[in-house]
Amino acid sequence: MTASNANGGVPVSRSAARVTAAAGCAIFVVFVVVVAATTSRSDGRQWAGDYTDVRGLASWLVTAMSEPQFYAVAAAGLGLFLGGLFAHLAQRTSRRWAGFVQACGTGIWPPVVGTAVVSLALGLLAWGWTLRPGLWQPLFVPLVATAPAMVVLYGPALRVCVTAAVSGALVTPPASILVVEYVCGPAHLPPVVGATAGMWLGALVAFGACRFLPWMPPPGQWRSVPAAAVTPSAPSTSPWWVLRRALADFSEAQFFGNEWASGAMLAAAVLAYLVSPSALAYSTGLFLAVLASQALTALAGVLMWRKKWRALGFYPTFVPVVSVAPATVLALGGTVGSVVAGALAGALVGPPLAAAISRRLPGSFHPFIGNVASMSFSTAAIVPLLHLVPGISS
Repeated sequence: MTASNANGGVPVSRSAARVTAAAGCAIFVVFVVVVAATTSRSDGRQWAGDYTDVRGLASWLVTAMSEPQFYAVAAAGLGLFLGGLFAHLAQRTSRRWAGFVQACGTGIWPPVVGTAVVSLALGLLAWGWTLRPGLWQPLFVPLVATAPAMVVLYGPALRVCVTAAVSGALVTPPASILVVEYVCGPAHLPPVVGATAGMWLGALVAFGACRFLPWMPPPGQWRSVPAAAVTPSAPSTSPWWVLRRALADFSEAQFFGNEWASGAMLAAAVLAYLVSPSALAYSTGLFLAVLASQALTALAGVLMWRKKWRALGFYPTFVPVVSVAPATVLALGGTVGSVVAGALAGALVGPPLAAAISRRLPGSFHPFIGNVASMSFSTAAIVPLLHLVPGISS
């Protein structure tokens, strides 16, 4: 759950590019094989911590790719990956059709997504035992937290990727599990509050520890131009750009932030819904309401804050897409009022709160920490308040 810019990708060495391209191809092949082998379990929710159930575990991993959007369906996870792969290849060949540069505008998509997936798998192996039949746990969190953010900040070196994958797997899931269990449950808050709170709590520990790890390079040193010296190009904020940016915000949480990745994920999610409506949105039947709220909050956020986009090159308008808007829909029953109120309130509050927190972080902490902190705080404030509005809940 990220911060990016609209610049072209930052070049890396030829050897590093070859390694990361190979890693991306390997991950792609694994995903295709896994999904093909688990089509009968495409929702991924049947795995409940049994490590001998290899098919169920593999299907859960693919499903987790779209869980930040509240879809939790394997087809959407695979669509996201394929769209991201296409955008990455297009960026390397013909930037005209590539869309927004992935991985926070750096272009190092293969090591970022590869490290995130490895961290997700390690976290599942370490904490999957906490699952029980019928019990949900926020084990998807390594995918969108410390691991990819650390690679973006410290670079795609192998020592960084290993540190990021391991630290993300060990720290983030237990933090999220504890907050969901001991804060969200008693306080009757949406689980996304706990999941995102665990992300920023775990990230504070992991990034703070990086200062004392002798093998970690200085943050931002890997770039050919120091990060502080990069001046993001000002987006045109034309109507076409607004639509593209709103679409890209659907996949920003996974550090993709690209129209192709988002479009492929959404198309796959809709197809999965047509095949099995109960497979998405945690079997609530509210997928269409969730999607409508996300589309409205994405468009409203970009329109509200387009001047910030023009001035800064990036603004975290994606924050309510994966927090306030869908959480409100699920909490209030998917009424029209919940769709509109959650979307507009999230677009108004989430992005500026995220930007304000991120501005106050030290340079050795990735700005995604401010983004996920905004998700937890804004959702915890807005959803209970909307519960008090007469006629808004079902």
